[in-house]
Amino acid sequence: MAAATDYLEAEVLDHVLGKGTRDFTSPANLYIGLFTTATGDDGTGTEVGAGVNYARQSVAFDAAATVAGVTTASNSADVEFGPATVSNWGTISHLAIFDAVSGGNMLFQGALSVAKTITVDDSLRIGTGNLTIELQ
Repeated sequence: MAAATDYLEAEVLDHVLGKGTRDFTSPANLYIGLFTTATGDDGTGTEVGAGVNYARQSVAFDAAATVAGVTTASNSADVEFGPATVSNWGTISHLAIFDAVSGGNMLFQGALSVAKTITVDDSLRIGTGNLTIELQ
């Protein structure tokens, strides 16, 4: 993943530094959303629309580990989207991690290493360990 969103950066800093009115609590569940446009630190982007057998999917992560000064955490199980029905989803170029299955707050966002076009009957699978969030 490319970046923490502005929302998450502010929540973490206020939480750790004990400042502001924020009282960040780790989300009970995390969800991946797929996007057909670039996502931004401000939580923007065009998520695949409802009504085509699309929904954000739950994701879990292994505990973070630091190697050579880089701290990462990767998804601990496969995540499967689809198959697309009724109509195409388009070319999926970005994804984001959210704190809710719909709506909610975008926490992390970034581009896929390879975009994937999803047409009717196609699925998108993120294999175990293939989604990594990095802090350094």
